[in-house]
Amino acid sequence: MNTARLHQRFLLCSGANTDTRKIKQGSMYFALKGENFDGNLFAADALAAGARYVVVDDKLVAESSEQYILVKNVLESLQKLALFHRNYLGIPILAITGSNGKTTTKELINAVLSRKFKTIATHGNLNNHIGVPLTLLSMDQQTEFGIVEMGANHPLEIAFLCTIANPDYGYITNFGKAHLEGFGSLEGVVKAKTELYHYLQEETKLIFLNLDDEVQQKHRNYKHTFAFGENPESEVQVKYLDGEKYAGVHYNQTDFISKLTGNYNGRNMAAALCIGLYFKVPFDEIEKAIAAYSPDNNRSEMIEAGSNTIILDAYNANPTSMQAALQNFTSLKTDKQKIAILGDMFELGSSAPVEHQTIITDAENGNLTEIYLLGDNFNLTETSSSFTFKFKSMEALKNHLEETNFNNCYFLIKGSRGMALERVLENIPAEKSSKK
Repeated sequence: MNTARLHQRFLLCSGANTDTRKIKQGSMYFALKGENFDGNLFAADALAAGARYVVVDDKLVAESSEQYILVKNVLESLQKLALFHRNYLGIPILAITGSNGKTTTKELINAVLSRKFKTIATHGNLNNHIGVPLTLLSMDQQTEFGIVEMGANHPLEIAFLCTIANPDYGYITNFGKAHLEGFGSLEGVVKAKTELYHYLQEETKLIFLNLDDEVQQKHRNYKHTFAFGENPESEVQVKYLDGEKYAGVHYNQTDFISKLTGNYNGRNMAAALCIGLYFKVPFDEIEKAIAAYSPDNNRSEMIEAGSNTIILDAYNANPTSMQAALQNFTSLKTDKQKIAILGDMFELGSSAPVEHQTIITDAENGNLTEIYLLGDNFNLTETSSSFTFKFKSMEALKNHLEETNFNNCYFLIKGSRGMALERVLENIPAEKSSKK
């Protein structure tokens, strides 16, 4: 079945789905295949769960019923359908990528733009070759603006995602030492992430720039740009309120204060402010949107636990984001003792030993009271301080936390997703934690 005919069927559905455990009544199920699964085998289950159509690429599974749609390759059909649907809707699409802060920035931008438009944004971090098509297919004729997050861990992935989303606007949060195993080096990261800007330039579309970023400054000579930053050449010139408990930005005699911790989030807030101003969202609505946004999913969350304060930033980590989190933590104005709980950073390849050692060396030179390390890589680092403690297992770390009477302490919890450091939360205070 060609894409146009498939799209006609899709318009009769309530959405797209690739997981039979999450089927929505009347949706279109795409039977994707992977190394350890074959969605074709669950096509009948999808129909039984309420799917209207199932898209399969196995002739042995496809039945004569019109509910079965046989295609050559399900994944390619999903991606082609997403592009067709995106062009059918004809709405503006903003693409976001970067090494750190993609999801937080995407959520902030969505919070701001939704004050004026009916928006659809990437759910969670569904930002790959499957997630991007599903995001586009979640948009309908009531959608006025689409916000698509794009992730990558190898070269040319962003370029490919651009051919699916066909964005009109784009923004790169930053360039950091993330996924070095796939990109090879920081230079590789820069080259891969700027595939978004190159695509937009080739299509004569607009790019948003952080003009304080040396890499992004190089794109200023492209005539279709709109920039923010402390740089006086920015269209939206801001001042960052660093060193405070919550991230803040000053613009046009107004302080924009968030519920986000970490001065690095000031840049993410400024991006949302800049984009909101470009699309003429009312100024007071931008201020309200940023102030109301509350982080979740272990990203830059501030938790008050009795006399203790916890910065939970355990969704993910790489050397750049870890360094930024530590720098922010050490710069915080507080009388409390500062304790960093750090977990291994993944996907660094041969750079892992050096990067983990650099983090510990820098951390030990900060104003921290204690440092707790968990993970194979951190356990291999060399330490010379009496306040750095290594733990072989999560159980050992939790036992230590459980047995220690913490009072009037400030904690930073940071590590890669696989470390799941949020598990230590229940072991820090004696009383129940509550988000503030």
